[in-house]
Amino acid sequence: MWGGKKKTGATRVDTLIGKDASIRGNLQFTGGLHIDGQVEGNVLASDTDSAALVLSEGGRINGEVHAPIMMLNGTVEGDVYASEHLELAANARICGDVYYNLLEMAVGAEVNGKLVHRKGGKPQLEDQRAQVVNNDVGSDAAP
Repeated sequence: MWGGKKKTGATRVDTLIGKDASIRGNLQFTGGLHIDGQVEGNVLASDTDSAALVLSEGGRINGEVHAPIMMLNGTVEGDVYASEHLELAANARICGDVYYNLLEMAVGAEVNGKLVHRKGGKPQLEDQRAQVVNNDVGSDAAP
């Protein structure tokens, strides 16, 4: 998306979070989500087949991110789970572990955490989403 050959088709934007917008709480989406602003909470794709997230250079997420397709050029403070394709552009900054099936990383992108390859990542993505949702619902329950 930000350089080189484009391997995924054009990303359709169904939802846009503008640069002056700030969201507190978990965000669940379908289709295409483009974030220019700030999200304080987990970002979860509910449509695990075709959901795509684009985080622009000025965008920021403080929480876990779960989506099959991601193009990140902003900052994520939390773990990232991409079951299909993860593209990290030159200004991408991730402070957390990255779980991916296919990773494309531009010069200048930064990951402060583990890179964990997951072949056929869909089941893990669904399991991780369920864990995050269950943790939100049952956070007072004993482990």
